[in-house]
Amino acid sequence: MNLDAAGIVTDFAGLSALRAKARGERGAAVDEVARQFEGLFVQMMLKGMRSASLGDGLLDSQQSLFYRDLYDQQLSTHLAGAGGIGLADTIRRQLGGAVATSGGGGVMTARAVQTVPRTGASSAASVDATADVVTEALQTPSLPRGPVEFLRALWPAAESAAAQLGVQPEALLAQAALETGWGRHVMARADGQSSHNLFGIKADSRWAGDRVGKMTLEYKDGVALKTRAEFRAYDSYEHAFDDYVKFVKGNSRYRDAVAAADDPRAYFDELQKAGYATDPQYAEKIASILDSPTLSKARDLVKNDPAVPL
Repeated sequence: MNLDAAGIVTDFAGLSALRAKARGERGAAVDEVARQFEGLFVQMMLKGMRSASLGDGLLDSQQSLFYRDLYDQQLSTHLAGAGGIGLADTIRRQLGGAVATSGGGGVMTARAVQTVPRTGASSAASVDATADVVTEALQTPSLPRGPVEFLRALWPAAESAAAQLGVQPEALLAQAALETGWGRHVMARADGQSSHNLFGIKADSRWAGDRVGKMTLEYKDGVALKTRAEFRAYDSYEHAFDDYVKFVKGNSRYRDAVAAADDPRAYFDELQKAGYATDPQYAEKIASILDSPTLSKARDLVKNDPAVPL
């Protein structure tokens, strides 16, 4: 029996195949156990989402709910097999297995969750469409998760950009960490590919390149308001750093910030005063990341031992 086709461990035949595999190929079994556990977790998450709804649909029946549960189980198995939500990697580490790296980030996006139909009585075409969108979401490239991986991936580009501005590389990385949640929330294009936008720079009439639309929070008179805005999209993270330098140095409104570049806190204070961000605590938030033990430890690991495996 092909282990990859064993489905999920609630299938006794699949469980038997997994136990047999564990006796002969421990590494493959660890990978499969991690994937299966993640599938069960996603299934429980979907069940929790269903139970949190306002109620069943008017056309729901005992049969439709039964098939909906079967669909959720299949969807959770598909998600775990197509890249998952990142939990499997943690489980592999705990079990002593190697963590496979890939270009796609294992993140279940809101778009993927929204494609789950309310009932199981959906047509085969809608199920296929859902699977396509979920797979696309799972293939969205993202930065490696975690401060150490984040700094290691971006340090060379940050160092080059920082030299042009006269700031510390850590300062730019702290700003990028705030804007993207340490790389976990880089904006995606309409086709699911990464925008590589690390600094939240918007796409106004002066921008001739690609752009991505996104709901964002803007502060007006101290009140946060949701609004849709367009942001710049880049071909790479290096391009994002290069454009950030041009954006800051090329705008006279940021002249005082550039003049204070040797002092990171003064630099971000001046950026905020000049209107780089509407969040009244923007500079303070970046400073807190810059001063945090998290960034300090990650920086030391990257600078002192860049060969440490991810």
